[in-house]
Amino acid sequence: MKKKRILHPFDYYVLLFFTAAFIGWLWEVLLYLVTSHTIVNRGVYRGPYLPIYGIGGVLLMLVLHRFRRKPFCVFLFSCILCTTLEYCAGIWLEWKWGVRWWDYSGHRWNLNGHVCLTSSIGFGLGGILLICIFQPLFNKLYHRMTLKLRAALCIIFILIFIADAAYSAALPNTGAYINASL
Repeated sequence: MKKKRILHPFDYYVLLFFTAAFIGWLWEVLLYLVTSHTIVNRGVYRGPYLPIYGIGGVLLMLVLHRFRRKPFCVFLFSCILCTTLEYCAGIWLEWKWGVRWWDYSGHRWNLNGHVCLTSSIGFGLGGILLICIFQPLFNKLYHRMTLKLRAALCIIFILIFIADAAYSAALPNTGAYINASL
């Protein structure tokens, strides 16, 4: 018997996107705080979110949910999917604004400075955390919220994001440490 694929409602993915984007932003802020002893907003936008992590989180959830009980598969596919996403995003951002928001040129096993083996392994581990550990917790929290609360949060997050995107399209965040390598 073939397993039925479960698709979540739109608000599930919106909330997942913003949760993953915020966790990614927090991860990078903490990483920079530890390595450079300074707080840096590493994203294109001004708000506390990195859309590439949100896109990656939703992509991983859509593609890898069925492998939740197979951590090695999750690790391997997360490495491949997220490294591809980061490479494409890096090329596009540099083409669009002429700025590198990250540069792995100083790292071993890098590809044009846009990706490297260390970050790929980190994506694999992050995929395991998301799919095997975080998803069940996120699902519980999601289902405890009322539909009205979920809808209100989605509307608020989307409106703030749209305003930030419009502002940042004209004036992207290109401050200190943006094109620095970790």
